[in-house]
Amino acid sequence: MTSPAPGRPPVSPDSRDHPPQAPVRAERRAVTEQESRRANGPDWDRYADDYQATHGEFLGDVGFVWGPEGLTEAEAGVLGDLHGRDVLEVGSGAGQCSRWVRAAGGRSYGLDLSHRQLQHSRRIDVATDVAVPSVLATATALPFRDASFDVVFSSFGALQFVADIGVAVDEAARVLRPGGRFAFSITHPTRWMFPDDPGEAGLVASQSYWDRTPYVEVDDASGEVSYVEHHRTLGDWVGLLSGAGFALTRLLEPEWPEHHERVWGGWSGVRGRYTPGTAILVADLR
Repeated sequence: MTSPAPGRPPVSPDSRDHPPQAPVRAERRAVTEQESRRANGPDWDRYADDYQATHGEFLGDVGFVWGPEGLTEAEAGVLGDLHGRDVLEVGSGAGQCSRWVRAAGGRSYGLDLSHRQLQHSRRIDVATDVAVPSVLATATALPFRDASFDVVFSSFGALQFVADIGVAVDEAARVLRPGGRFAFSITHPTRWMFPDDPGEAGLVASQSYWDRTPYVEVDDASGEVSYVEHHRTLGDWVGLLSGAGFALTRLLEPEWPEHHERVWGGWSGVRGRYTPGTAILVADLR
């Protein structure tokens, strides 16, 4: 999974999946694509070592996990037959998912905004002898020709961190071949209503599902934006996909496995047994 850690709904910074590097204040306000990009790239550079140390074993060096519930692509079959297919992972992190795609016979390529995450990808390439060609870039400007791929996917990757989400979805459509598949997992949009707390406090709705104001963290010392996350409703995602020429074919909401005791930020068995934490959307280019 990029891939980046699952998103953090707007709450107190001390409940983030990783501790902030400096004192920050949390705000809800509009931010631009440039602000989002300038904040989230360095944020993931700072966090990459801890992320891979904490979650690497769960993800697997050559593994494809769609979310904290542990649903794998081998179980879900979201991407279809990958043998001989050209596949792009947006928000690839250390390339675990893309490496699994290569092991399954696909020609996968990675893309991430974090240089440090891509360094981890190269480290695992060497360790596993399964190399994923990867590039430092953003989801809103994919550095590939039109109709280059059969599949574009993102496992908790870049999409929640992008302000210009319509541009990112259009870019996925542009680089896909006709009939190509676009699939991605995100924090389930209903989670935006709840505090990002893995305990019982995280089961009490505290804000509006329809409030799309981004969650922003600002460095107290510099006044610079240090982290941004964007929220869209399920209806927003359906409209974005349809407007870009996609037909939504599946929506998966993985249930929390009975004996799965892992806590990942706000994801836990306490919450996962009552309310979905992950949404996986699958769409084909018309």
